[in-house]
Amino acid sequence: MALTFLISFFAVNVFAQESIKLTVPLPLTGPLAQFGEIEKRSYEIAMEEINATGGVKDKKILLEFEDSGDNPNISKSIVEGLIDIKKQPIVFGEYSSTCSKALAALAEQKKVPYLVVTGAADEITQQHYEYVFRMNPPEAYYTSGLISFLQNAVKPKTIAVIYENSEFGSSGAEDMVKQAEKAGIKVLLKEPYPTETIDYVAFDLRFVSDLKPILAKVKVAKPDVVYMVSYAMDAVSLVEQIKKLGIKVKLYAGGAAGFAVPKFIRIGKEAAEHVVTTTLWSPRAAYPGAKEFAEKYKKRFGEYPSYHGAEAYSALFVVKDVLQRAGSWKPDDIRVAMQETNTMTAFGPIKFQDKEGYTNQNFIDTMVMQVIKGEYEIIWPEKFATAKYVYPLPVAP
Repeated sequence: MALTFLISFFAVNVFAQESIKLTVPLPLTGPLAQFGEIEKRSYEIAMEEINATGGVKDKKILLEFEDSGDNPNISKSIVEGLIDIKKQPIVFGEYSSTCSKALAALAEQKKVPYLVVTGAADEITQQHYEYVFRMNPPEAYYTSGLISFLQNAVKPKTIAVIYENSEFGSSGAEDMVKQAEKAGIKVLLKEPYPTETIDYVAFDLRFVSDLKPILAKVKVAKPDVVYMVSYAMDAVSLVEQIKKLGIKVKLYAGGAAGFAVPKFIRIGKEAAEHVVTTTLWSPRAAYPGAKEFAEKYKKRFGEYPSYHGAEAYSALFVVKDVLQRAGSWKPDDIRVAMQETNTMTAFGPIKFQDKEGYTNQNFIDTMVMQVIKGEYEIIWPEKFATAKYVYPLPVAP
């Protein structure tokens, strides 16, 4: 009885100190470490800003990070410790859909609110979970801006879809096929490549895996558009090999992720030029605080953050907002406050809704960027555009 009382007391008073200690699981080693590092840096910037303005109810937020290596079993183990031992009443973080999906099931089982920050697989918020909330749009919505661009500007008749054989890649490919067919664009090819063929030893330099067998099929098919879904910098290898093989298309398009991070331009150089990608955010997005965050990140780390950074940065402000409004810092009261969230962040508006088969899902406009003169420019929708798109693509000499 005494032990039960102590556990209960600790659970209720876990934040009853001078600070609020929160642990965030992220992939800080392994093939997705670049995304984890972008998010870690962004969380830390948000923490500094929140603490500089009084924290949460006069308590400073202290973040700690644990490396999951993008292994869902390790990620689950980390969060089980946070919930069962540290009694952390809210969970947020992780990067990939695979890990986010595992944590969503765990959080629902433990009845502790989980804020999904970047995991995009549609099914994560299609399980009717009560304790799972997602601030980034589901993957089915990633292509909405790109499909609009294709229909109104490019007007292709055919498309080929290449994707890495991961949960994110497979889901993204399926969504594009559905959207393309709905838009009257014929899908000539839908081809996966296994992630284990990627040379992750060369992660910070260049991927050297041979994708020629798949790309040869693309060359024979002669699609108007090649659409690619890749997590990491195999995006660079894809566009390099496409251009080396002389595959002539009206547009090279990426499904965010590896195509929307600064390394894509920095490593890809000429191969990255004129590639378009769907994205959830841009440093030039017209959201309050977006430009300030982007400039602060660039000043500190030498380059602008990708949308993943904006998601992480804004996620901590969502957590702050929820904790300030919650009736108590017990999981169920935090869940109620999460459901009532209606706030604006540097990432955009955050409001969790139940619609179109999704539960506790935030919906925002998606954008299209194009690499123009070595810089990401927003080209679609026109209300967000920072530059005129380049189309048709210049013909190489």
